[in-house]
This record gives sequence, structure tokens and C-alpha cells, in this order.
Amino acid sequence: MAIRILITGGTFDKEYNELDGTLYFKDTHLPEMLRLGRCNVPYQIETLMMIDSLDMTDKHRKTILDRCRTVKENAVIITHGTDTMEHTAKALGMAAIEGKTIVLTGAMIPYKFGSSDGLFNLGSALAFVQSLPAGVYIAMNGRCFRWDNVRKDKKAGLFRELKES
Repeated sequence: MAIRILITGGTFDKEYNELDGTLYFKDTHLPEMLRLGRCNVPYQIETLMMIDSLDMTDKHRKTILDRCRTVKENAVIITHGTDTMEHTAKALGMAAIEGKTIVLTGAMIPYKFGSSDGLFNLGSALAFVQSLPAGVYIAMNGRCFRWDNVRKDKKAGLFRELKES
């Protein structure tokens, strides 16, 4: 099973400027992360954008949706900032893309900080996208959530179900 990984930016790919203390985007860290994780499944990486999810607009979400519809792979992972990940998942879920399993994932701490949850979340997303039925999901911190039953708890720094199943 080939997997398409769509990059949108978010904390996964942020860099730290040591001179002024700001976070910024340069290049995606996904190839390095996949190599370190010894990923052994076929994949294609495609960068759609490199933005903070707080800057994401409906136009950006349409770009993501259009690309999910047109990629040949039926398994799609989207790296995304956590602040608005649930909004993009909802846009994709409501579009009811037939026959594709789409998993959004991200990180609370930038990968380059060394203590990031990004590697674990990426590994989880890779497993979930290969094993779940068609639909849209969010994979964070070892858990998987349906697009219509998730929210980010900003106080706790975790994703939670809206209603327990």
C-alpha cells in the first residue's frame, strides 16, 4: 500500500531562530523523520504549503481537499498544525471523499526541539492510515479520533473525544 503524505506546515516543521527566539518555516523535516523511524512502506511526500494552522484559510483547506481527491493513493496522511487541525478534518469529513483513508497528524512541540511528540504521532498516523477503513481521522498521542468526534483541549494540550463512544 502506497501512502501519500501531504505537508501543510504546523509545529512539525517549525525551526527555531536562536538570534531572535522566533519560530519559522524552512523545509519539511518529514524525510528525516521517516528515515530515523526506519519507515519501510512506500510513500510519496508532497508539500502543499508551509504555514501555521492559525493562518490557514478556507482557500488553504480547499487546496488540501482538492489534493486529497486527486491523489492516486487511497491512504493519505496530512501533517498539520494542531490549533486548527479539527477544522480541516471537518472540512474533509463533510466532503465525504469516497474510498480514501485520510489521517491528519501534527506535533505539540517542534521536531527540531528534540523532545517532540512528532515522531510518535507520525508513526501512529502511518499505522492508522494502513489499518482503518475509509474516512477522515486525527491521530495524536497514540489515539485516533473520527473527524466528527474530536476537539483540541488547549488547557491540557491534548485531543479529546467530544462524546465517549
